[in-house]
Formats: sequence, C-alpha cells, structure tokens
Amino acid sequence: MNRKNSKSSFDTWIEKYTRGIIRKKWWVLLTTIVAVFAIAFGARNLQIANDYRYFFEEDYERLVAYDKLQKIYTKADNILFVVTPEDGGVFNKDVLPVVEELTRKAWQIPYSIRVNSVTNFQHTEANEDNLVVEDLVEDAENFTKEEIIKARRVALQDPLLADQLISDDASVTGVNVTLQYPRESMQEIPAVVNHARKLVKQIETAHPNIEIRLTGFTMLDNAFTDAGSTDMMTLVPLMYGLMLIIMIFALRSLSGTIGTFLVITLSVMAAMGAAGYYGIYLTPPSMAAPTIIMTLAIADSIHILITFLQEMRSGSTKYEALVESMRINFQPVMLTSLTTALGFLSLNFSKIPPIAHLGNITAVGITAAFLISVTFLPAFMAIVPVKVKVGRESEAGLMGLLANFVIRYNRPLLWTVSASVLFAAAFIPENELDDRFVEYFDESVTFRKDTDYTMENLTGVYTIEFSLDAEGTNGITDPAYLRKVDEFTGWYQQQPNVMNVNSFTTIIKRLNMNMHADDSTYYRIPESRQLAAQYLLLYEMSLPYGLDLNNQINVDKSATRFTVTLDNISASEVVNITERGEQWLRDNGLPNMAAYGASPAVMFSNISGINIRSMMFGGIGALFLISIILIFALRSIKIGLISLVPNLVPIAVGFGVWGMSNGVINIGLSMVFGVTMGIVVDDTIHFLSKYLRARREKGYTTTQAIHYAFTKVGVALLVTTIILMIGFSVLAFSAFAMNSGMGQLTAITIGIALITDFLLLPPILMMLEGSKQPVEAGGEVLEVAVVDNK
Repeated sequence: MNRKNSKSSFDTWIEKYTRGIIRKKWWVLLTTIVAVFAIAFGARNLQIANDYRYFFEEDYERLVAYDKLQKIYTKADNILFVVTPEDGGVFNKDVLPVVEELTRKAWQIPYSIRVNSVTNFQHTEANEDNLVVEDLVEDAENFTKEEIIKARRVALQDPLLADQLISDDASVTGVNVTLQYPRESMQEIPAVVNHARKLVKQIETAHPNIEIRLTGFTMLDNAFTDAGSTDMMTLVPLMYGLMLIIMIFALRSLSGTIGTFLVITLSVMAAMGAAGYYGIYLTPPSMAAPTIIMTLAIADSIHILITFLQEMRSGSTKYEALVESMRINFQPVMLTSLTTALGFLSLNFSKIPPIAHLGNITAVGITAAFLISVTFLPAFMAIVPVKVKVGRESEAGLMGLLANFVIRYNRPLLWTVSASVLFAAAFIPENELDDRFVEYFDESVTFRKDTDYTMENLTGVYTIEFSLDAEGTNGITDPAYLRKVDEFTGWYQQQPNVMNVNSFTTIIKRLNMNMHADDSTYYRIPESRQLAAQYLLLYEMSLPYGLDLNNQINVDKSATRFTVTLDNISASEVVNITERGEQWLRDNGLPNMAAYGASPAVMFSNISGINIRSMMFGGIGALFLISIILIFALRSIKIGLISLVPNLVPIAVGFGVWGMSNGVINIGLSMVFGVTMGIVVDDTIHFLSKYLRARREKGYTTTQAIHYAFTKVGVALLVTTIILMIGFSVLAFSAFAMNSGMGQLTAITIGIALITDFLLLPPILMMLEGSKQPVEAGGEVLEVAVVDNK
C-alpha cells in the first residue's frame, strides 16, 4: 500500500545510519565490545554490603539518634546463641555446664567485648552486712540440687534475665555476645559468623542432646549478604536459561538468539561496571538489577530481530531487511527505553539508598541495551549467516479474531472492564505498610527460621531504645530522676505487645533491697541521692571485667539506657508504641528526659511510610514526564491524555489484587509504582502509534485502525509481555522478600497492562473517536510495530 506521506527526514537518516553500520560492521562490532569491556572493568570495585545501615540515608533522623545512642553505650551488634536442650530443661547438671562452656568459649569470638548468659549473670544478695556479687552459676558440674533450684528461681524472677536470656518455662536459654567492629574490612562480619558457626558445630557434636540456633544483628547483616549472593548465583543463571528458551521459540533463528544473548550480556556488564566505577555497594535490592536488565534488554532485540526476520521471510535481502527493521523500530525502541529508564530513575526519590541504586544501575543497563541494540546487534547480524524460509505469513490469525471481538463488543467490554477495574481498585486500602526486617527473608532462610524460633520461645528481636538524660554529672542517682524512669518503666510494662523492659532502676531497686538484708519491701528507689550513689559504686567495684555497666550508663553517669523488647508486631504498631513512649516523656518526664526512640526495628518501621510518600512523588513526576513524551511522540494532546488510562489502570488494579491476595506493602513493593510506570507505557506506545499510523497514513476509520493495530503489533506485545512477566516472576524465587514481592507485583501489573491495552483502550478510542474520518497529519508517524509488511 502506498504511503500518503513521504518518508520523514529521520527515517532517511536512520536508513543511512544503518547502511553505515553494515559497511563498517567489523569496526562497529569490535568498538562496541572494547567500550563495554572498558566500562565492565569497573566491576572489580564492587563489594557486597554486609551492614543493614546501608538501607538508610546517613542523615535519617532515626539513624542519627541510634548512632548517637550507640556511641554513648555499648554497641548493639551481637550474636545470640539460642540453646535448646532435648529434655526441655535448662537448669539441670547436664545442660548448665554446656551453657557455661559456651559462655566461656564465646569470649574467643573475634571483636567480642561482652558475653551475657544465665551462668555469668551477676547476681546480688546480702550476706549479713556485705553485698555479694557473683556469677549466678559457677562450676555447674558440681552444683547441688538445691543450688540449681535457687538459680532457676532467681533467673525466672529477675527482669534482666526473664524473657531475655531465659524463657518463662526455663526450657530455652540464650548466650548473648556483644561485638565491637573496627569497620576496617568487609570481612569482619563473615569472620565472626564463621567462628560462631564452628563453635555451634563443636558444642552440638560434643553434646548431641543440645540444639543451638544463631540470631542477632550480626546474623542479620550476614543474612543480607547471603540473600544477595544467593540471588546472583541462582536467579541470574535461571534467567539466562529462560531467556534462551524464549528467544529460540520467539525468533526461530540461531544467529538471532546468539545476537540477543550477547546484547543482554553486554548490557549487564556495562551496568555493573558503571556501578563499580560509581562506588555502589551491592545489596539484595541492587543485586536484582542484572535479572531486571536482562528482562528489559531482550525486548529491544526482540522487536528489531522479529521485524528483521519477518522482512527476510517476505523476500527482502539480509541488508535490506536490517535497514527496514531499524527504520521501523529505532524510534519506538528509543522511546520505550527512555520511558522505562525514567521510571527506574524515579527510584532516586526513595529514602532507601539500595532502591535508588537499583534504579540507577537498571537505568544504565536499559540505556546500554538500547545503544548496543542499535549498534552491535545490526553489525553482528550483518556478519553472521541468517537462514529463513521465504513465504507469506498471515497478519491476522488470533490477533485478527481478537480485534473483531473487541470491536464488535466494545460497549460491553468498556463497562465490564471499567467495573472490574473499580472493583479491584477498591481493595487498595486493604494494603498495609509493614516492614519487619526478619520477614525480609523467606522462611527457608536459616536466619529467618532461627529468629522466628527465638521470638516464639525465648525473647523478641524488635526493640525500642531510649537514652534518658539526667541533670548533670552523676545525675542518674537523683531519686527524682530514678522515680521518673521507674514510672516510665511501669508505663511501658503495661502496654500491649511488650515482652520486657530493661531499665537501670531494676538494678538500683535490687541493690536497695540487698542492702536492707534482702527485705522485699525495700525493692524500691532509694530515698536519698547519696545512698543510690553508694550502692552503685559498691556494685560497680564488685563487677568482673567485661560485665560492667557501660552498656547501661554513660561515662559521667548523666544518662541511662532504656530498652523495650517487643513481641512480633507490625511496623505501624512499632511506630505507634514508640511515638506514645516519646509523648509520655514529653508530657510526664523531667525536662532533660525527652528523647527519640531508636533501634533497627524503629528505623525500618518508620522509613516505610516515609519512603512510600517520596516514591509516590517520584512516580507522579515520572508519570508527568512520560505523558509529555507521549503527547509529543504521538503528536496529539487528546491521544496523549487517553494514554494515561491504560498506564494508570494496571498499577491501580495491581495494588488492588495485591490487597486482596496479600495486603502487606514493604519497602520493596513501594518502588513498584515507579518501576511499572516506565514499563507498562511501552505497550500503549506501540498500540497507539500503530493506530495513529493507520489513521493518518492509510486513511483508515477508527475501527479499521484498531484492527490494523491488533494485527500489526498484537503478537509482538503478547511476546514481550510474556518475556517481561517471566523475567520479573523469576524474582519471585528470591529468598529476599523485597525482591520476591516486587517481582510478583510487577509481573501482575505488566500482565494487567496488556489486558488493559487489548480490552479497554480500543473501546475508549471508539467512544472518543467514534466514526470520524481520518485526521491528516504532516510527516511520518512514529513507527512501532514489530511486523509491518508494506
């Protein structure tokens, strides 16, 4: 069919450009490879981050508060050995010696500065006029039955041990190792973890009746590293295998499959090399970038190669087919690459650095994939032999039947699909923001299993910590200050989901009781500052090395550490109980006592809401830019505005479906809006551009143009959607919930996008465009179709 309009100057330039690549194919091939390898050389600088603090910006107020608290007191970096005897009892002559042995050997773990357990707990009691401070259990093998019974009673009654290092039925106990890392090497944490695991194996081998699990913040850090490394080793090869199968079936060409394989490999190399030059530390979210880049990069090659092979099957020579494929696909591939990159760049609005890193690495990979697809790929295909069977292919087939169905039933489809969209979107409020760092890991992950067991059987891992300032040096012995801290302790103990409150007043009240012949009526705050100071001095002088009070009081005794241990509750509940505690201090505490609650749980819980608000802002910005691009590219304000519907509907329906099926939105899912915004627009661009081409160039009516768009680009959209859904579904196999959830929701959204473009967009066009005559437009319309026989 003759074109109404002559070729645009851009088309002419693309044809000259492609012929130039064909003439200098070897030079282009080698130059591209050399350039990519030069960039990829930066990957040698890549390191895997093994500190959960990388998930927060350095100036994040909750992190600043937590770091300040850690500088004042002992660090919270720790490993907790959770000891479970088979017979269900810790306090017997078979188990206590093992706990004592583990406590002693735990001091040998690198960077350990403190070891706490029920055996070395510094128990105080009165002996006539003397204060006795000694290990609760010492030389356990020779303990009498009466001594064991006494130790059990003390452990279960002492607030510093109960629900901390001993379970309420004394069936499980813990040995907590506090660590002080110099932070000079990325190997410090792996060295500690390896030592701890060897110690566990040694103890369990010698004592088969004992089972030991490992948890704590050092194990959390290590779990982040393991999760990312596992994804890289498993998901990337899996993705390569799936892409290879898809390419074989989609292209039916060995040379085309090899060419595409090289394009996605070079794109990933360039992206990761650029990340290395930029100094990005790899985390589980950013380690998903290679899988995502492979998924998106293959689409560029598929569009170019399918058109190229289609042209050859129609009788064109190899070089003619390359020129025509580049002419048809260069602009749409460039445009879709631009919009997709914008979507990922919107992740820079995230308050979570690893998410911003994922966006930047992927955007670089997408850009590299476009450049390589329009340079290396045509040069490669010009060199290698390409064999196809010449013959006419049907343009209609299944897509023609689908087009007829949509055109015939456009009104029922419009109302049915619209009602379905509204129904699904109604479930968006069912989603709840929740970030529990333990649940970032799949239940198959050892850290997750061990930590879940710990929360169910021993103690919580989610805490809130305050540094409560007194007035001046030695101010913590002021009875007024101590009474307020004790009131704060009592208030928190009465709150729901609180397992334990560790307060300095517990020690002071116990010392007051001890110094009054262990009379329980004196388990209260001393009446005078002098008495409190004397008790504290006497107690500190009696403590052995490594078990002092530096973890609870600061150097000049002007502040104390206050720790609340929580049950396994949601992020919103953590935020609520933290804010209520902060408000209590402002309303009821002494002027100096007002403080921020701080801890990893508080940080992760608060950042979720902050992050999703910033991500919404970034996503809206990306949507605005993409809309401007569409209006410009489609040369129609009305069509550009119509395109917003199939771009927003998939996201709304996707989150609605998620609200129905799962309902938990974590940090990883908060980036789906920006990620999918740049991807789902691709189908809309392809469909509308083909529709407008038929209207403007071929003089088709609205229904004819819709039918033309279906038959010319429908199969290509179906193939690329399947590719994208499979690619993101691969992430669902990640043991890291941020990646798996993001992959699942993105795959769902992409699938909904295709349904929207097929079943909702055409009825909207028919409603708004009606049976109007074709609109003339100067110049060549943007070519998008994968298959376009002239």
